[in-house]
Amino acid sequence: MVSNLPKENVWDYPRPPAIEPVQAHLRVIYNDVVLADTTSALRILETGHPPTYYIPPNDVKQEYLKHNTKSTYCEYK
Repeated sequence: MVSNLPKENVWDYPRPPAIEPVQAHLRVIYNDVVLADTTSALRILETGHPPTYYIPPNDVKQEYLKHNTKSTYCEYK
């Protein structure tokens, strides 16, 4: 975990949300299995919400995903 970054306040994030490239190498690991590995992630910053990271589908190991019948709606995405 990176601890030398400045603190952010979710109430300072804009509306509509800001999209910014992530300047880091991100890896998602679960039970010692790498599920995603990317240097091309995006970070979404929206008022009152924690940052959300989007990883390109090609950088995610699709064989570990399961179909989900649930859906959500966001007016911005």
